[in-house]
Amino acid sequence: MPSKSVTVGSSVGLHARPAALISEAAGGLGSTVTINGVDASSSLMIMTLGAKHGDTVEVSGDEQADVDTIAAMVEQDLDA
Repeated sequence: MPSKSVTVGSSVGLHARPAALISEAAGGLGSTVTINGVDASSSLMIMTLGAKHGDTVEVSGDEQADVDTIAAMVEQDLDA
């Protein structure tokens, strides 16, 4: 299973807005992607991680391209 460690880029962490954007993108992918073991297509599950700016998380999934897509989003400041 492909995976990638990334640093949370959003200035206030993976709260409602970044979680919603990530989950929307993950829901549109052709495979399952997780962040620290939780379903990336669920914004509520992402928020339960409590990941703050600068924290490292593990993005995993069935397809490398899908993992890379979500990992890139986690690394961005989605609050900007």
